Amino acid sequence: MPDKPIHHVGDALVDTPADLRDVADSVARDTRSFLSTVTEVAAGSNPEVAIPLLLLAVSDVLAAGARLGAMVDVLPAERFEPDVGPDADLDPLRAALENVLDGIDDYTEIDDPVLGVEVVTSSVSGDLVMVAGALSQGLRHYEAGQVIEALWWWQYSYLANWGERGSAVLRVLQTILAHLRLDIDEDTVAEAEFHALHP
Repeated sequence: MPDKPIHHVGDALVDTPADLRDVADSVARDTRSFLSTVTEVAAGSNPEVAIPLLLLAVSDVLAAGARLGAMVDVLPAERFEPDVGPDADLDPLRAALENVLDGIDDYTEIDDPVLGVEVVTSSVSGDLVMVAGALSQGLRHYEAGQVIEALWWWQYSYLANWGERGSAVLRVLQTILAHLRLDIDEDTVAEAEFHALHP
């Protein structure tokens, strides 16, 4: 009797410890949800809820990333990454997001708040696409039955880039939402208060 359970993913057999398989299943779900939300926002069908939707999607996937970051290193058996075909073309997604976020896309930040004070420019659309690309690559491994490889990729890329870019864009989205909700004309506020006190 084997020490580890055998799992089926598509047509592939994957010999993976149950606890790691649970993590991979969870990250795969969060990845699909993130990609679905970003694609929906990029379509521009509901621009009035674009920022709240992105805020939720980025928050959820960063929670999954934090779990990966807190885990011990996942080490695949193979030294080289298995080929899962050509990378997805994310340029149309980037262009669509740039269009939806026109006027609020670019922002500035400290490049490395621990080691320096250099101010750099980034964009919400670029960060979202970078996160989407990294998550998609892990998802392709997962769907090919390469569960440990998927976990390694998600964990490595979270620590190397998408966790940091996701955290940066989360702060920007929260700031945008705060401005939208709180930067209200004083006369409008006074009128609302008057009506609240004198129904």
